Formats: sequence, C-alpha cells, structure tokens
Amino acid sequence: MAKVSVIIPVFNEEENIQHLVYELNAYFQDETRFATEVIFVNDGSSDATLDKLKNAPHHSYTYKIISFSRNFGSHAALRAGIQKAKGDYITFMYADLQDPLTLVSQLYDEVEEKKVDITWAFRNTTAVAATERVFSSAYATLMRKYAVPNFPKKGFDIVMFSKKVKTCLDENVENNSSVFIQILNLGFRQSGITYDKRKRLVGKSKWTLSKKIKLLIDSFVAFSFAPIRLVSFIGVVFFVLGIAWSGYIIFRKIVFDDLASGWPALLSILMVGFGITNISLGIIAEYLWRTLDASRKRPVFVIDEVVEEAFEATPVSRILLEAK
Repeated sequence: MAKVSVIIPVFNEEENIQHLVYELNAYFQDETRFATEVIFVNDGSSDATLDKLKNAPHHSYTYKIISFSRNFGSHAALRAGIQKAKGDYITFMYADLQDPLTLVSQLYDEVEEKKVDITWAFRNTTAVAATERVFSSAYATLMRKYAVPNFPKKGFDIVMFSKKVKTCLDENVENNSSVFIQILNLGFRQSGITYDKRKRLVGKSKWTLSKKIKLLIDSFVAFSFAPIRLVSFIGVVFFVLGIAWSGYIIFRKIVFDDLASGWPALLSILMVGFGITNISLGIIAEYLWRTLDASRKRPVFVIDEVVEEAFEATPVSRILLEAK
C-alpha cells in the first residue's frame, strides 16, 4: 500500500489543534487506498500549541511532531517536514483547514491516474477578504510576467509530489525562497485540479502583511532578474534624458541666452538623481545580502525536538494489533 505524508506547519494555533486532530482522525480512518503519515511542524509557537499536539489523540494515522527552536517561517517548516517525510507522496495542509482534507485523496487519485510527479491544487474561488484577494492577484500577475510564466492566475497553497521531487528539494534547500516556486520550476511532469478555498473557522490568520511583502521580495530576488534589469533600464533612460537635457541647455544658451541659473532647479535634479541612485542601490543590496546569506551556509531551520510514534502502522494493522 502506498503511503502519503501530510505536512502541517503550525504557529500559535492552540485553539485549532483539537478541531484539526478531530478532523484528521475522522477523515483518514475511512481512507483505505493509502496509509497516512501526518507531520506537524511547530514553527516556534509561543502558546500551548506544542503541548496540545503531544497530548492529542492521534488514532487514524502515524505522526511526527517537529518543533523548531524559534519561528523560522512557514516555508522553512514545509522544508523540514519534507526532509523527515517517509511517504511515497508528500503533500501540505494547514491548521485552519481552509483547504479541505478531501484534497489529499483527490491529489493522490490525480497522481496515480496521470502518472505525474507533481500535482497542484489550484484555487477556483477563495473565501478571504478583498484586500487579500487583491494582493494575491497582484502577486500572481507580477510572477507570471517577470519570473515564472506558468504561475497560476489564482495561486496555490497545496501540492502533492513524489519522492523524486523530494530528493531534489532535500539536495537544494534554499533560504529566503519559495518552496512552491522551486517545485514549479523543477520541470517534472505536472498536472492540476481545482478547488474552492473555505473561510477560516477558528483563530486568526498568521499570514500578516509583512510576511506577504517578504514573500513578494523573496520570490522576485530568488527567481527573477527583472529588478536588476529595471535598474539598468532606469540608468539608460536617465542617461539619454541627461544627454538630451544637456543638448537643450547648450542650444538655448547659444541661440537665445535666456536661461536663468538657480539653485531650485539644481536641487530638484540632485534630489531626483540621488533618489534613483538610492533605489537602485537598495535593489542591488537585496541581491548582495542574499548572496552573503547563502555564503554563510546558515541553517534554514533548527529543530529543537522531534516526537514520533515508536512504530509505524497503518490504521488496519493497528486494529489487528489492538484486537490481539
């Protein structure tokens, strides 16, 4: 029987754990096509999330709990889960269950039927705030135009992939990067299904504006040279304008001699020039910082603790053992 590893990053989700484990038990106890391994990755939670995970009744699946020493971010949590996963196929889920658990079975059926290495769950509709939809739409548009041409218009949060893809990800653990775009760029055979994203029932989303902005910057710096090309383009434009302006001043001086010199015009030119220079240096600095960060070879995440079952068993074998 095939085995599917489901990775669930959690960060300060103490109010969600009971409902999450209940739903996992209820769903996977009836799943007979594959055995399920659930990997919870505690991303440095400061509340009772870890304790609730340890004490939760995990009945219908084998499980691991990976706990970070501090908060490293959701993508680092996903990468840690990928490294520890033992399934034939690996997928992601989230503690708020806005993405239905039925996606696991649907993605598994798609992988088996199409014989592909990667299957995406593309959002058909999403029940989130208008501001989040605007950000997601803008992010997808920019990524499609400047970084990843096959980036889906409505984005994605869920993917299932094979051991072949896992090996590639484990060998290339990227810091300040998007694991989803890295998978998208691997080039293996891919397919996709669509689904409707639901509203969050309990708790507050940890996907803050600052994290969204960081993802946008990381995605462009890691997967696109468009910012560097923009710097070059701005430099060429201002060089041409500067030559044209110089020619115009010389022409007016020689022919009409009617241009009065003054510090306001000079100050405006200096302010614009220094502004463009500083913006350009800021963009270049983003690349230099990431180069420095990569050269240090600091860990993308630090695991403080791993909790797992003493043995691995499918729900069927577990029943047989209990019967004895």
